[in-house]
Amino acid sequence: MADTLGLGFMTFAFFLGAGNIIFPPLAGMLAGEAVTPAMLGFLTTAVGLPLLGLFAVAKAGGGIPTMTRTLPVWIGTLLAVAIFIIIGPLIAAPRTALVAYELGVQPFLVGGSEKGQLIYSLGFFTVAMLLALFPGKMMDSIGKVLTPLLVVLLLVLAVSVVLGEAGVVAETSVAYASTPYVKGFLEGYNTMDALASIMFGMLIIDLLKKKGVTEAKDQYRYLVVAAIIAAMGLAIVYVSLFILGSENAQLVPDASNGGQILSAYVELRFGNAGLLILAAVITLACLTTAVGLLSACSDYFATLTNRVSYGQFVIINTLACVAVANLDLSQLISMSIPVLVAVYPIAIALILFSLFANQMAMPRIALSSVLAVSTVFGLLEGLKVVGVSLGALTLLPLFETGMAWALPVLLVLLVFMLVKKVRPQLAAA
Repeated sequence: MADTLGLGFMTFAFFLGAGNIIFPPLAGMLAGEAVTPAMLGFLTTAVGLPLLGLFAVAKAGGGIPTMTRTLPVWIGTLLAVAIFIIIGPLIAAPRTALVAYELGVQPFLVGGSEKGQLIYSLGFFTVAMLLALFPGKMMDSIGKVLTPLLVVLLLVLAVSVVLGEAGVVAETSVAYASTPYVKGFLEGYNTMDALASIMFGMLIIDLLKKKGVTEAKDQYRYLVVAAIIAAMGLAIVYVSLFILGSENAQLVPDASNGGQILSAYVELRFGNAGLLILAAVITLACLTTAVGLLSACSDYFATLTNRVSYGQFVIINTLACVAVANLDLSQLISMSIPVLVAVYPIAIALILFSLFANQMAMPRIALSSVLAVSTVFGLLEGLKVVGVSLGALTLLPLFETGMAWALPVLLVLLVFMLVKKVRPQLAAA
């Protein structure tokens, strides 16, 4: 039982990082009176999809290489490398240090500086690197030590939000006015947790093997329990942060990120002591996520070559993270949006296929088709975000909302499921 809870807490800690804390308060404030549908949309992509991602890994018995085993090896490798780079040294991992610095350190400084940011990022990733270099002890150090402390701190914040007096609820912003659920759904992309779920699933299976859990059915059971614990924890955090943002719009009416709202709320409720608690929460959350990302990325890259070891990849990825972590936070967030809207449809398509692979006719053709469709529409969404004119495509359903991929992907999956029911002999083709 202790190991199961430790694994669940570790999984929760891996997911709970920078984006999970800075995006919900701002989304809650901007959603205003439409906070409920916006929050449900956010929970779909930031809790539901990661949960399904871990289920998909558990069902497939492995990550992307296993989930795409019916296709040529290079396809799965290309997809895995792209996602690992995004959630590793390119965007997600460096963002953990940026958020930890801006929300956990900078409020106590008279004035921030590039030198201070560099020193902090070096120290932050040195600690993360040391923890990642000893993966066998990761479940104990994170799941049984760091995360319980993090949970206590977050519970204090959540209780204060629920029991505290509500402030002013702002009017619903233009972005959330027409389709708040869809806008919340797309905002959930920023957490990158659906992408990370596939990678963390691979890492968890590897950790279980190191712990002596080698039977597939036992790995499945552990991974499912860990997924449920992580999902419950994330849902509690997101709901409280959405409420915090929506009911305290007056604190920072012109906020550009959720961290500003969160800092203002904590200072109002708890004073300087509260800011210290927030700094601890932010630092722990970001550090545990950074450890998980460094370890998952390095573990996968090490399987691609015999020339560079896991430990060497940890060091290489750490250095890359330090370099990117010295950009401006808003600049990094802006850079990540087109990448995420392009890649997310592909990840969602892979997760859905893996969950229903047994109900598909011609699984190899089905997987090839759904990945091709999601890739095309994902690239179109990414081009639209960076400003490329795609006026001729506005007639596509849901194109204006940024979800033109949804219906084609679901249609492809449905067609192959129907074919199997009509022609069962095609199931293994």
